[in-house]
Amino acid sequence: MSDAVLAPKREIFGWAMFDFANQAYTLLIITVVFGDLFTRVIVGDAPDYRLGNLLWSMALGVSALAVALVNPLCGAIMDHAAQRKRYLLMTTALMVVGTGLLYFVEPGWIVLAMLLIIVSNFAYALGEGIIASFLPGLGPRSAMGWISGFGWGLGYIGGLVATAFTLVFLGETSAENYDTIRWVGPFSAAFIVIACIPTFIWLKERGVASTLPVGTSALQMGWQRMRDTWVDVQQFRDLRQLLISVFFSMAGIAVIVSFAFIYGAQVIQWDDSVRTYMFIIVQITAAIGAIGFGVIQSRIGAKLTYQLSQGLWVFAILAIWLTPDVTAFVNSLMDSEWQAQHVFLIAGCMAGLSLGSAQSAGRALVGVLTPPDKSAEFFGLWGTSAKLAAVFGIMGIGILQNVFGLENAILFCLILFVAAMVLVMPVNELRGIAAAERWSTQHKNTQGGR
Repeated sequence: MSDAVLAPKREIFGWAMFDFANQAYTLLIITVVFGDLFTRVIVGDAPDYRLGNLLWSMALGVSALAVALVNPLCGAIMDHAAQRKRYLLMTTALMVVGTGLLYFVEPGWIVLAMLLIIVSNFAYALGEGIIASFLPGLGPRSAMGWISGFGWGLGYIGGLVATAFTLVFLGETSAENYDTIRWVGPFSAAFIVIACIPTFIWLKERGVASTLPVGTSALQMGWQRMRDTWVDVQQFRDLRQLLISVFFSMAGIAVIVSFAFIYGAQVIQWDDSVRTYMFIIVQITAAIGAIGFGVIQSRIGAKLTYQLSQGLWVFAILAIWLTPDVTAFVNSLMDSEWQAQHVFLIAGCMAGLSLGSAQSAGRALVGVLTPPDKSAEFFGLWGTSAKLAAVFGIMGIGILQNVFGLENAILFCLILFVAAMVLVMPVNELRGIAAAERWSTQHKNTQGGR
């Protein structure tokens, strides 16, 4: 892969547009609008919303667990059949249908809401792993940082466009505005369909399909390749260690993505205008973090960039947790009347930079250490690690907030990001690249001898 040619610009753009499209689901359904709507209106167990928070975490956790179970198998089948675009189309269609049907959920219809979130989030997460598996085929390892960063950056711009439209035209997330805000589901679905058209037109399916042995089904072949991949990954000690670190990092990110705006509504008790400002700030800073750290990675290496992104998260979580105390301290020191919701915007800047940089750097580092011929399978393992992490993180925060309250439970994320920083230390990037290239050479020689 070190001598790979950079893909055409329109193909890279088409690949990145899937991030642009996906962000509508991440933000409108999981983070900004529907998550808040689910806890405060559909479940509506005021004043602390602990049941709503718990049920929300359960729905996301179940969908993530389902993805973790099927991801490696799907990756094995896709690599063998060279049909990643076909599977990407199928998962996108399922996500769109599940998201659009959220319109029919009424306040109190908790089971239906949870089922649709489980289905749509399952499809979204599968697609996220499939689109990531195209990354090693888009250029040399030295370009993966900026390509991944460009995708995430464009994604945050897409989120900014989609959510700005929602906040302006659909209004506030409240019971009084329910008949209007419920259109967030169909709007998100339509946005995804339109935005991902360049992906399916320009993104190429690289790789050559292999013929199934006589008497072997695709499922049997998938299981065999998955067993082989499990053996193969033992040769990639640095990639294996990275996936362990990614587990803790993605657990923390899953909590933030799922509960950040719920935290703002319940703990900080922000106004709708401040929620809008927070959204804009997070999207802009996340895009800056993704693109900026992608460029930085080309100069300082993928591992160091990933470590810096985890360190940023540690400071961001501390800023979130200390917002009420910092506000009180500043007011007493300066005899001012600042509100916690305004100080919280500063924490939002740090969280945005952390979010964009960590997601981009993690995906790029996996791509750097992955042989191209095993991309779907190894990114399937990446997806499995990420989704098991989401189960662990979301279920963990759901239980902890039920005991300690959401304000203190957020410190769980601090532990997760510190663990990610420590666990990535043994990774040797150059050794990992050499292992990937060695495997590719051996694989080509084996194939050539057949």
